[in-house]
Amino acid sequence: MGAAPIIVYPPATSGGRRVRADGEILGVAYSAADLEEFLRRAGIEDPDLREEGLIEWRGGGPEVWG
Repeated sequence: MGAAPIIVYPPATSGGRRVRADGEILGVAYSAADLEEFLRRAGIEDPDLREEGLIEWRGGGPEVWG
C-alpha cells in the first residue's frame, strides 16, 4: 500500500468524488457520510476523516464535495 490506504479524488462535475482503496474503486461519494459508509464496508469502523495517513485527499479535504 502507498502512503495512505484510501485515496479520495477531486470532485467530478457531478459533485461526487471517486474513492479507492488498495487499487480498487469503492464507489463515488457525494458527502462525508457516503465516504464513511464506504470505509465501514472496507472494514474501517468510525474513521476520523482528518487522521494523518488514513486518507490521501486530492483536490480538497473532507469539506470539499462539489
